[in-house]
Parts: sequence; structure tokens; C-alpha cells
Amino acid sequence: MKLRKVIYWIATIWLSLGMVSTAIVQLMGIEEEQDMFSRLGYPPYLMTLLGILKILGVIVVLVPRLPVLKEWAYAGFFFAMFGAMFSHIASGTANELFGSTLLIVLTIVSWYFRPGERKLIAAGQTA
Repeated sequence: MKLRKVIYWIATIWLSLGMVSTAIVQLMGIEEEQDMFSRLGYPPYLMTLLGILKILGVIVVLVPRLPVLKEWAYAGFFFAMFGAMFSHIASGTANELFGSTLLIVLTIVSWYFRPGERKLIAAGQTA
């Protein structure tokens, strides 16, 4: 049981650092990030939206309780990173897949190994 918690916290801390660091880059409008969004065909305002949502998602994942919001945050991280992976493949920039692939793996590992008190429990089940 202790190993599961260690795996959870390592994955969650790395996931959080990755999401916050990319959110900061997006919110600051760093030129390289703007260029990448442009190459992928996305409007610049999407960087601001993703940056805000990533920070909010990290807060929800890290704070205790809020199991419903945690499910939404993990789903948001998964879909955002899956979309990034797909966008890079579709646009011919598959050489830029590492970051989004790492973050999607960390999302899955963090979600899978999360402790019981951080899970959404189905109706009729006990913790």
C-alpha cells in the first residue's frame, strides 16, 4: 500500500510541475510557444485558456477531497495532452511529442494510483 502512495505522489508532483510550467509559458505568451501554436493552427487566445485551466486543474488535483472535480481535472489533462499529441502528429511535428506524451503518462499513473480518499466512490460502495 505504501508503494502505491509513493508512486502516486511522484507521478502527481511531476505532473503538477509539468502542467504549471507549461501553463506559465502559455500565460506569459513566450514567443516559441506562440510560434508552435501558430504552426499547429491554433489561435493565440487558446494559450491563455489552457494556461488558466492547467493551473486550476493542478490546484484541484493537489488539494484534499473534491473527488468529482479531481475526475474532471484528470479528464481535462488527458484530453488536453491527447489533443497535443494528435496535433503534433497531424501537423508533421511528431518530433515534438515527448512533452505531451510524458504528461499523458503521468496523468494516467497519477489517476490510477491515487489514494482512496481522492477517488470518486460509486453510489452504494463504501470507502
